[in-house]
Amino acid sequence: MVFKENLVKEITFKTSRSGGKGGQNVNKVSTKVELIFNIDNSVLFSDNEKLLLVEKLIGKLDSERNLHIVSQKYRSQLANKENVIEKAIVILTKALHVQKKRKPTKIPKSIVQKRLESKLVISHKKQNRKRPDLD
Repeated sequence: MVFKENLVKEITFKTSRSGGKGGQNVNKVSTKVELIFNIDNSVLFSDNEKLLLVEKLIGKLDSERNLHIVSQKYRSQLANKENVIEKAIVILTKALHVQKKRKPTKIPKSIVQKRLESKLVISHKKQNRKRPDLD
């Protein structure tokens, strides 16, 4: 929750009228919420984390390295604002996750032996299906 509170301090919100459900309410009330988060100006992340975020989110950033996330799912501005904050937290935490390197393991000798034995059994089975030689 501390991360969320600190993140909200660095976020800029834009509201506008959204399409979709809502009837006349859609024409009157600005319920669509756009979240704008500048990675370079953030004090939440270290320089290495900022580089990682830019690298992973390059397709979602504009030319000024702003992350834009939009929500118009709900009929109320507050619900859309909470939804967009949750989306941002999910996107940022996924981008910061560094996958562990896989340690290649050796195939056990018993598994190799079983595979070779099964190949041998299948080979004998197919040999027995052939027609006998006329010699």
